[in-house]
Amino acid sequence: MDSKSTLSDRVEEQLRNVRDPQADLSVFEAGFIENIHVDDREVTIETDMASLDGDASAGVVEAMLRAVDDVEAVESVHVERTTPSSEGRSSVESFDSIVAVASAKGGVGKSTVASSLACALAADGDVALFDADIHGPNVPNLLDVSGPIHSSDEGDPLPVRTGGLEVMSVGLMEDGAPLAWRGAMAHDAVDDLFANTAWENDGTLVVDLPPGTGDVVLTTLQEVPVDGVVVVTTPFHASVSDTARTVELFRDNDVPVLGTVVNMAEYVCDCCGEPNELFAGDALTELDADVLAELPFAKELQGTPSPGAVPEPVTELGEAVTGAIETAGELSVPEDAVDIRGLPPQDRKDAVRDRFESLDSGDPFVLVSDRDPTPVGAFLGRLAEAPRDAFDRFEVRRATPDDWVLETVRP
Repeated sequence: MDSKSTLSDRVEEQLRNVRDPQADLSVFEAGFIENIHVDDREVTIETDMASLDGDASAGVVEAMLRAVDDVEAVESVHVERTTPSSEGRSSVESFDSIVAVASAKGGVGKSTVASSLACALAADGDVALFDADIHGPNVPNLLDVSGPIHSSDEGDPLPVRTGGLEVMSVGLMEDGAPLAWRGAMAHDAVDDLFANTAWENDGTLVVDLPPGTGDVVLTTLQEVPVDGVVVVTTPFHASVSDTARTVELFRDNDVPVLGTVVNMAEYVCDCCGEPNELFAGDALTELDADVLAELPFAKELQGTPSPGAVPEPVTELGEAVTGAIETAGELSVPEDAVDIRGLPPQDRKDAVRDRFESLDSGDPFVLVSDRDPTPVGAFLGRLAEAPRDAFDRFEVRRATPDDWVLETVRP
């Protein structure tokens, strides 16, 4: 065997001792090594480590350099990263479902919930996480991932991976630099990333929206086929009040609201394990949306989540969101409800009259309509020959973007 072949064998033998830190496989078993070139005493290693995040791939490269540099007769060693192709990758429109995570204001734990939710959903399928919170892209820090962002042969940005979860964020490209973009710039940046990111996963995409109802939020809802939105709030009355208005905004934009997540619902004492309320009162009664989960303020929810390994409350949230996606936009009509959706005006009036007049005092009356049924209250008052204040209970809620529910009790 000539000296060149012998050197190649030694290089390969040393490289087999370098391992993928996430899968505990050799760099050959993990598919990182594309080719090895030995020219006299110079070694060039071609690698594809797009499946690793920035810190992990940098660590593997450093380990390969050290390993080969220890081989006798090697004078220099270089690691070259090959550029993956976008072939076989998906655009944002290819996902089976897209779930947006929003909040009426900052500081309620929206990004923490979005990151944890994505990790919970990743236990059962291909999941990706897009950080659209352009002025405060916290997802990279929460998941402990970093850039640089690589591009495919076609020039499309490739998401980083952590445990099978794909992540894209402006924060991965800015390396902590402050972002002070105006509305149009923010719109263009988010739009470009949504349109051009080459995803490998195509199951569920979780989108972490900016807080509030600004340009980026409305643009995302208008331009991306969002299947439903999860709204994060705390039990504090001001937060809940703003959240209620945000829920209504989403419904006005024909976006199904999957439900709300109440973050910091209680504090669990580290010493005795006793739960304590952080906020007084019962402000959650203002919410016109299902509560998917009430997450405690606990240390177990403050760590770095990882795909398929999240605390039990987050696992339950993932299950609740999965169920809500399956029924998004649907309304379960109670058996005793008067359903006037799609009926002509006179038939609507007759159906309401017939049911209401058949009731005894104290009986519940439920009406389902495809428009705001608040004006029906005056008609019910005339039928009951009673003023509006005689109705102890009179509630109108928008259950889906297309369905309203009125609930009252006959005086």
